[in-house]
Amino acid sequence: MADAGDDKIDRTDMPGNVTGDFCAVDIGLHSPGVWGSDGERTFLQYTLPRLQLQLAVIFILTQSLHLLLRRFHLPRLVSEILAGIILGPTILGQLPNIQSALFPLEGDVYLDLLSKIGYIFFIFLSGVKMDPRTVLRTGIKAWTIGVLAVTIPVSGGLVLTIVNQNRIHRYRWPAYKNIIGIQNLFPFPVIASMLVDLKIMNSELGRLALAAALISDLTSNLTATIISYGRLGQMGYASAIMVHSSVLTLGLILFILFVGRPLCLWIIQKTPEGKPVCRFHIILTSLLVLVVVLLTDNAGLNYMYGPFLLGLAVPDGPPLGATLVDRLETLISGLLAPLLVTYCGMKVNLVELYDLKFIGTVWLVLGICLLTKLAAIFIPALICRVPVKDAAALAFVMSGQGVVQMSFYYYNAVNQTFDGETFSMLTTSVLIQAAAANIIVKSLYDYSRMYTGYQKRDIQHTTANSELRVLTCAHRVDDVLAARKVLEASFPRKESPLAVYALHLVELVGRAHPQLIDHQLGQKSSGGTRTQKMIEILSFFEQQYQGVVTVQQFTAMSLTKFMHHDICTVAFNKLASLIILPFHRKWNHQGKMILDSSSLRSINCDVLDLAPCSVGILVDRHKVRRNPSQTYNVGVAFFGGTDDREALAYARRMAQSADVHLTVVRFVPWDIYAGDSQWDAVLDAEILKDTRMQGAHQDNIVYKEERVKDGAETALMIHAMEEAFDLIMVGRRHKEDTPQLLGLSEWNDLPELGPVGDMLAAADLNTPVSVLVVQHQNAKAI
Repeated sequence: MADAGDDKIDRTDMPGNVTGDFCAVDIGLHSPGVWGSDGERTFLQYTLPRLQLQLAVIFILTQSLHLLLRRFHLPRLVSEILAGIILGPTILGQLPNIQSALFPLEGDVYLDLLSKIGYIFFIFLSGVKMDPRTVLRTGIKAWTIGVLAVTIPVSGGLVLTIVNQNRIHRYRWPAYKNIIGIQNLFPFPVIASMLVDLKIMNSELGRLALAAALISDLTSNLTATIISYGRLGQMGYASAIMVHSSVLTLGLILFILFVGRPLCLWIIQKTPEGKPVCRFHIILTSLLVLVVVLLTDNAGLNYMYGPFLLGLAVPDGPPLGATLVDRLETLISGLLAPLLVTYCGMKVNLVELYDLKFIGTVWLVLGICLLTKLAAIFIPALICRVPVKDAAALAFVMSGQGVVQMSFYYYNAVNQTFDGETFSMLTTSVLIQAAAANIIVKSLYDYSRMYTGYQKRDIQHTTANSELRVLTCAHRVDDVLAARKVLEASFPRKESPLAVYALHLVELVGRAHPQLIDHQLGQKSSGGTRTQKMIEILSFFEQQYQGVVTVQQFTAMSLTKFMHHDICTVAFNKLASLIILPFHRKWNHQGKMILDSSSLRSINCDVLDLAPCSVGILVDRHKVRRNPSQTYNVGVAFFGGTDDREALAYARRMAQSADVHLTVVRFVPWDIYAGDSQWDAVLDAEILKDTRMQGAHQDNIVYKEERVKDGAETALMIHAMEEAFDLIMVGRRHKEDTPQLLGLSEWNDLPELGPVGDMLAAADLNTPVSVLVVQHQNAKAI
């Protein structure tokens, strides 16, 4: 029988101090629940429940802070960092029992892993939404600002490094160099996110900032790479490392170009036109991202570079880029990427500070770098004739800091280039800069006053024998057909030609750059066959009325919440007198409502608030069957006021055509002295007198008055008009004490149409009448 000792490992054969002893660690993953607990462990000692509770606490605290701070125009980033500081050693750490229970050291690895995964996909999606080809189409202004914004701070940083080489302790020297290097970055995702927060992405300043930021980002990354390799080349013993790193980096780029991009193109080929990419292909692309991260890390690069390069290689927009952004954006940008910021904030310790001398040096360097960046953007912008306030706002936008800088700080902290004090100061600087930049830009650049000084651009002040400029907006082919019918009724002729500016609105999906494409310059849009069909309809309309109608067509590709800026900008630049917007509801041939879009309604409301000219919302029911007629019957419901006068002025212009039959119905209260102010009454009387005089010379104009007691009688009269007309025109706004509309405002579901327009646009109304609700040019925009 063999001795039991023979089964033991012979420790004398083991090298060094390696022994045969093994440590067994019992990691509790799932909690057995309240009833299954053995009493030895609490709920928080199980990994998964604790992680879920940590995420819930972080998310609730971040959202609560954001709800409070957004009233002061502070970005979400500030709330995320503050939440981390509150949960870290600075505040919660003063209650050691609570922090050790909720955020024990052994649990850090899971939050760290989740935050890194979130950031990897965030930077990948940022690359997907960027279009490097935009650099080639960018003007000289953006190139000048973008390149100088990088070269001047980088040159200044090199000078600062050389001057202080012997003044900084060699233990602090790597941290010093990395701080300067990170300060000279211009990350595009941070700047794009800031523009979205400030709601100025589609403004002229926003477009310039995006174009300059893209150039600066690519230039700064290229410069940083060259400087890194240059430093390695100066070290004699590092030549082998440089060659090894260069070969691996080249291999990574080749892998992305010859494996990653062909795979993306293959996925696009396999996806039917107009359909989103299937789930399997999304999973395959996500797996490719993780493979690229692995290759990047082995190449000795920061793990963020690989996903970013892969994102650039993915074709932006539909179908692949759009589907990736649609499927991943909410989870990544809403939860996982902000988790990195909060996690960094949890490492900030503002209580225990020791090396105050180097802390002072850090803040001095941060201040010098910030001032250099501001000057490097502000001065070239002034040279490029950007207004002073806009140039200052541009400088603060492009100097902003965010999640990308935070990731670099954390990367250096993990590598022990930064100690705890340095990391705490740098994270605090991001908090201060992000808050200050948003507040300063908000005060310098007020997009709501972009159209001040725009005087009297309406139909009332456009003489009958002058050119009428109209901007039509369209999301669908139906919108173009409806607008064309109204434009045909506008009676273009040689004495009074019609200039039409058509803006086709396409939602920006899978891209970061909004685009305004002018088709007269030969530019092509990627809106697909739908946009092309809309262009062809209005091109045929121009040919049909050759010599009296000119059509200039644009395509605006932007986020839905910023489309109103494109509309108002084109109207402002083209001196339009009227903007025609499509209503957010659509009906089919049977009169049944088939579309009710809240996003389109939001666009219309924003345009009504900011428009630099008069606005008409066109409620289109042209699909509903009606007996064909040679005459286009137009009715105007007139109650008085500036909007009604604008609607009547447009209708009178239409009535100059013999094919248009105009009926003006004036609703008069029983008490003739009630309602409008004396001045409004004078202006109403004047335009009604002109209408009656015009009707005396034209058989196609009928004027009549109806006495009504209140809103109920008015509603009966309006419903009677529905069957008689092809188009009813009405003003949007009326005084609250207008007797003819008494009681109607209480039932008004759509304030943007006013009480009368709301009645005529009711979802259950299946008569074939279309409605144009007119708002006169806003007084605040003058």
